[in-house]
Parts: sequence; C-alpha cells; structure tokens
Amino acid sequence: MKSRRKKKVGKVIAIVIAFAIVFVGVFFGVQFFTKTGIFRIPGVVYYADSLNSAELETLNGIFTKEVDLDKDVKIDAKYTLEKPAKKHNEYLYEILVPVTDFYSSKTNIDVDTVEELFDENFKAANDFQLIPLSELDFSKKLLSINGKYYLDEFDTGVVFRTIEFNSEKFEDEIEPLVAKAFIKEFPAKDTVLTFAQTGVTALSRRMNTRLNQVGGDATYFAEEIGPFLSAFDITHTSNESSFTKYASGANICSDTRFIDTLTAIGLDVVELTGNHNQDCGDQAALDTIDIYNENGIKIVGGGKTAEEAKKPLEISQKGTGITMLAFNQSTGGATLDNTPGANQYYEAVAAEQIRDAKARGDLVIVDVQYYECNAYASTYEDPICDRANSAAGDQVGFFRHLIDLGADIVVGTSAHQAQTFELYGDGVIYYGLGNLFFDQTDWPGTTRSLVLAHYFYNGKLLQTKLVGTVYGKDMQTKLLDADTLAWWIDRLVKVKP
Repeated sequence: MKSRRKKKVGKVIAIVIAFAIVFVGVFFGVQFFTKTGIFRIPGVVYYADSLNSAELETLNGIFTKEVDLDKDVKIDAKYTLEKPAKKHNEYLYEILVPVTDFYSSKTNIDVDTVEELFDENFKAANDFQLIPLSELDFSKKLLSINGKYYLDEFDTGVVFRTIEFNSEKFEDEIEPLVAKAFIKEFPAKDTVLTFAQTGVTALSRRMNTRLNQVGGDATYFAEEIGPFLSAFDITHTSNESSFTKYASGANICSDTRFIDTLTAIGLDVVELTGNHNQDCGDQAALDTIDIYNENGIKIVGGGKTAEEAKKPLEISQKGTGITMLAFNQSTGGATLDNTPGANQYYEAVAAEQIRDAKARGDLVIVDVQYYECNAYASTYEDPICDRANSAAGDQVGFFRHLIDLGADIVVGTSAHQAQTFELYGDGVIYYGLGNLFFDQTDWPGTTRSLVLAHYFYNGKLLQTKLVGTVYGKDMQTKLLDADTLAWWIDRLVKVKP
C-alpha cells in the first residue's frame, strides 16, 4: 500500500517538475524571441549626420543614460524653403531668415536650392546673412526669397529647420520626452500685427476736378493702391483736407464723395496734424471729424478742441500695444482753444505722454507735421528735399530728441517729397514720406511716396518694409516698381544724417 502511495506521489511530483520545466522554458523562450525580460535589448537612439552640434547638445540632454527606451528611435533633421506639412512625429525647430544692412536697397534673393543659401561665397556675392528668427529686429533688413516675403507669407521666404523622430512608440515614449523642448511658437498671420503708415493725403484742388471727370466715383483714385493698403490690419494716412460742399479745383478742400477714396484703402487711422484742415472753415473741419467717426475711422493729432486734439491713440491688437502721438510743429493749423484744429507740440506734454505709454509697455510712434521743404521749381529730379534739415529749423535735432524721450518710431508726415531716414539711438526715424494722394503731378519728387509697412510681434517691432507709390496725370496712386524704388532708396540713403 505504501509503495503505491509513493509511486503516486512520485508521479505527481514528476508531473509538477515537468510542467515547471515547460513553463520556465516557454517563459524564457518567449523572452528570448521577443527580446523582453532578461533577454530585453533597450531601445537605441540613432542620430543622423544632418543634426548640428546645438541640436545634438539639446538631444543628449534629453536622451541621457537614465532614459530607458523600449524601442529604437532615429532622429533626423532637414532644411526646406517651404514650410512642410506637419507630421505627428515632426517639429518645426527653427526658422532662419535672410537679412542685410538696414540701409540697403536690396530686397530679394533668387535661389534654386536651399543649399545655395548656406554657401559662403553665395552669401558674400548676394550681400546677406542667415540669422535665427529670434534675432530679427527693425535694425536689420529682412529680404525675400524668390520674391516671397516671410512676414506676408509665413510658409515661405525663409529657411525652415525641422526635426523628425522615427520610433514605433513615438506617442508613448518619445513625445513626452521631447515635446517641451521642440514645440515652439513662430509668427503667424493671426499673431503678427501689420500697420501701414502713409504720408500726405490731400484730396483736393485738381483732384476735385478729376473726380467730376470720372463720373463722381471717388474709388477711382484708389483702384490700384486700395487692395494693397486695405490688406493691413491698420492703415493710416495724414489727411490735410476737410470735406465740404464748397470744394473746387482751386482750394485745398475735399468733395464729400472723397470719403469713398479713404474707405477704399481700408483707412483705420486718420492723422489731422496738417496745416490745411481749416482752409474751408471751422464748420467743415467739425463736419469732417463727424464723417470719420461715422465711418469708424480713428483720429490722432487733431480734434474739435485743443483738449481733444492732444489725446493719444492707444492701439492693442494681436498681443502688441501701440501708443500713437501726433503733433503739429509747423506753419499753422493748430488749435489752441475750443476750435477744431491740429495738436500743437509742447515739450512737456510730449515727454509725459511718451513716459506714460512706455510705463504701459507700449511701443510709441510719434508723427510730426514739420516745416515743409519746397523745391518745385522745375520738372527734373531735384534732390534738395531728400535731406533732413532741408526745411526751416533743426529737423534732425527735433526728431532725434523724440527718440531720446523714449519714442520707438518717429515719422515726418508733412513732406510732399519723401526724405531720408536713419537708425538713431534705440529707435528709427523717417523724416518724410511724401504724397500718397494729391494733385502735385508736375514735379517727379512729389508724385512718389513711401509707405512704412510695419510688422509687430509680441510687443516688438520686427520690421518696417519700405514700399513705394507713385501717381501720374491720372492721379491714380499705384505701387512703384522695384527697380525705381531701389534707385530712390539709394538716393535717400546717401544724404542720411
């Protein structure tokens, strides 16, 4: 009996041992063939040769010896001229922008491949450098690539640097490790504030005559330039002519239908620092302000009273705050009491308003109606008005002092012929922009103007692109061609202070 029991127990033990052997064999066999458990091979990080030293330093700081990956990851990088469609495992790591000297008239680089842009001989021959977008500011001039300007396009015109992580377990393993370091914000259409500043507008005299000749449709004058200017988030002009039914071919007064010219360019801000807004009387000036208000056009540098005229214009859009100030320091037109007119310049007021704006964290733009330079004696190109200080007084000293007070951008809005410009201190000065709309067609210098295309991002002035306009006997303002603009910019730069 005992013998039978022993045999039974022995059989059970044998079965258990056999099962255990099979289980252990299967267990370790599975680990061996699946490379798990004691046979597990940790994931390996493979770095492509395309990664640069800075990127490798960042990646090595993430994938340290303590990081235990389950699957291999292969990391690659590339440069492209077009913003790539975003993949789930790819990050836009950096944008490199082509820049040149602030005073250069160069605007564009033509290339066939992205590799050309990194060739040192090509850079030298084309006078540009590539810098990170984070280093771009108004003191460097951003160039377009193949005619594409990044701050207008956002998906081309620069060099895009992307990094790609290829792993079977990207979402589970890699993304939690790298997302914080590689998800970055870059400028986009909904975060970059665009602001077009234009010069003198005086829809008057022979323009009144021309309006009747074209059937009374005031949008005629803006047919060519309207689509360009209205595309900006904010469009400004300095209008020196009030609306009245008494407008004629001989006075600086505007037919009331000319409001359609201004709405056709998408006007958002009208400056009233000019010395002709009272030419048609106080009532016309008051009525004109009402017309602007009815059309949702904000006013700066002028008003129905002196107190109203001195109010700063505060703008807050797309993460950028701007305070705009505008003063009359000229031959007339200022209001000193309860009558309409321009904002008279007072040093103490300007200093206080600039100080208050900077305390709010705003960028400050100061516009000045200064003394005019008149060199209209002939039909040839007369460059005398190109210079600052070509009019009465110390224009250079006056404008520079506003920068010293804290202004970021100072603009002369009285010049009927565009003037030079300069970087000064911590800001930039444009001494005169010329005529956007007027009837001065007999002198080449008065038919052209500069438009300041400002681009603001996160409270910073990234760029001001100079755009040229021109009108002829038809009085239709158009964009100036690139070659003429380059010649003109070179001419203005030659006489900078």
